[in-house]
Amino acid sequence: MTKFFQGPLAGQKAVADGFAVAEWKDEGGETASPRYIAPLHRHHRDDEAWYILEGRLRFSFDGREFEAGAGELVLSPPGVAHTYWNPGPGRCRYLLLMTPNLSALLEALHELPDRNRETVAALFARFGAELL
Repeated sequence: MTKFFQGPLAGQKAVADGFAVAEWKDEGGETASPRYIAPLHRHHRDDEAWYILEGRLRFSFDGREFEAGAGELVLSPPGVAHTYWNPGPGRCRYLLLMTPNLSALLEALHELPDRNRETVAALFARFGAELL
């Protein structure tokens, strides 16, 4: 699966044998309640990390909430129930660092024609993750 990547990352994803990295953003908006970027879930064997480039992200790890801002890195080892969202009205940009397995899960998730809970849960299970 070795792929070589060199160039601007904005809006793209780079995948190698051991990790994948993508630059993502959330434009912000309503702040009265969380606008989850990902549903609450857990990976059984994959690490995941976020490096915040601009703005802030709020995380919930095993029920404990915290925020990270520009220049900060957040790591999630396997087994941690987690979700995250942009807590502010402004834009947030971040790098998502993940395994190729998680990258494939995200691709499959974005291609789902029907995102009902049962379908999404089955997809997560197929990639060694659990929708909570």
